Parts: sequence; structure tokens; C-alpha cells
Amino acid sequence: MTRKIIITGAAGLVGQNLIARLKANPDIAIVGIDKHPANTALLRRIHPEIEVIEADLAKPGAWSGALAGADALVLNQAQIGGLYEQEFTDNNVTATENIVAAMREHGTPYFVQISSSVVRSQADDFYTRSKTAQEKFIDTVTDIPHLILRPTLMFGWFDRKHLGWLRRFMDRTAVFPIPGDGKFIRQPLYVGDFAAIIAAGLDSRATGTYDISGLEQVHYGELIALIHDIVKPKAKIVHIPYGLFWALLYAYGKLNKNPPFTTSQLEALVIPETFPVIDWPKIFGVKATPLRKALEETYLDPRYSGIVLDF
Repeated sequence: MTRKIIITGAAGLVGQNLIARLKANPDIAIVGIDKHPANTALLRRIHPEIEVIEADLAKPGAWSGALAGADALVLNQAQIGGLYEQEFTDNNVTATENIVAAMREHGTPYFVQISSSVVRSQADDFYTRSKTAQEKFIDTVTDIPHLILRPTLMFGWFDRKHLGWLRRFMDRTAVFPIPGDGKFIRQPLYVGDFAAIIAAGLDSRATGTYDISGLEQVHYGELIALIHDIVKPKAKIVHIPYGLFWALLYAYGKLNKNPPFTTSQLEALVIPETFPVIDWPKIFGVKATPLRKALEETYLDPRYSGIVLDF
């Protein structure tokens, strides 16, 4: 029996990777919803066999009718970067309230919410505040069984931000700067593994809240060096003072209305914190991909490594 799965934020990093893996199952019919015109067009081009709806979920509309007969929903849309708080509120909070209302209207029996590890972070920025508010709202949704997943920093196919942007920057510059000594602990999570966890949750109808962290801890500088070793770009890695790095990002933010890396993200980067590690391979029956192999799949895969989401 075919299961109808709705994926919001379908044209983003998690959505694209999840669809690339779910569509191999002939018993699943996927409906992807996203508001970004260029990335929605890309989603249609890469995955022509799925139904794609371009819509802003922060606004009530005909998109809600797509939930009729749905077996489950992946609540995945998110504003991650940007300069204006309202964008984060609209996409992370208001859109979530509208989606839950639509699920209630159409009797959607189950959903997976993609939260974030930042709800346990010391960071204080628009993203952290809005994702915390989103999860607090989801905690009030006691009438629909659901699973909440809190991933750490992710990387993988289609990544336009974070490690994806940094990797591409290596090809565009002779010098790749690292702030300070680069000894900021990171727990990067391979989005391929995270997509497998979501798929396992959809299959098992798991409920509860789980912190999904990368199992391997690595210093930011070591991570950049590992990527550099894999892709072998022309850029030379150099360390520059944190203050200068911040000033350069600030200046770039004044020139670019949607910068891929902001001063707020830099401030979050250097916070000395780690996130809880649970045995998610055992809990969800998903084999963790070793960090180097995951980076090789991300940047060397002949099908998807060259495809980047639009800014």
C-alpha cells in the first residue's frame, strides 16, 4: 500500500537529501512543499517523479489541501540564515503553526519535526530564538503523535551554507582564513545519516525527542584541513585574528543582503560547547558513516556533489 509523505522545506538541504533516498522506495509517494522559486525548480528537475508545490507556509493557502490522505509529514522548513528577525519568525514559527492546523484539519496521523541542537545551545540569535519557540509550540501538540529530532551542524549534498560554502570558497581564493587557532569543537552530522534516521522514524512511528549529534568530535581547524585534503583546492589555509575575521564578515554582510555566513554564526562557532551523544545508530537502526567517508561522498559523488542550492 502506497504511503503519502509530505515534506515541508523540501528544496532545502535536509529535504533534498531525504527525497534522494526516500524516492527509491516504490511504496512511498512524496509531496514536497517549499517557497524558494529557484530551489523548487531545482527539486523538480532533479526529482521529476515527485509532486512539488511552491508555497509560503507562513501564509494560509491552497497548499494545505495537499495534506489530505497523507500518511505522515516531515516538518522541515527552516530559516537558518538572514539578517532580519521577522524572516525567522515567519518561517520557523508561524509556518509551523499553520502546518499543524492543516494536519489537524486533514487528520494527518503522524509527523517528524526537524528541530535543532541550538535549542540546547548557549547561542542567542534569531535562529536560536525562533527554533526554541518552534519546539515549545510542538510540545503543545499532544493530539498528533510525533518525533522531534535535534541535529547538530550538518553537511552533505546540496549544501549552500556552512561547510558547503566554505568548501567552494576554497576554490575561489588563494587564502582560506580560519579565525583564531581554530580549536573550536564541532560535531558535524552527515545529512545522509540524518535522512536515514528520519526514514527510520517514518517507518517505525517512533515518538519522543532525540538529540542527533555527529558521533565524532573534531576541531573546526582540523575539519577544514580534512576537507582541504579531500578536495585539494588551490587555497592555502591561514589563521587570522578573530576580531579581523568578524570585521570582514560584518563588512560582507553590508554588501550582501543574504550572506552565507554571518557574524552571529561566527559568534556561535567559537562557543566552547558540545552536544549530547546518544546511540542513535542502535535506536534507529542506522549505521553511522565515518567522517572522512561522509566528506568524500559529499564532495566527490558524481551525481550530486556539483549541485548547489540557490542563495
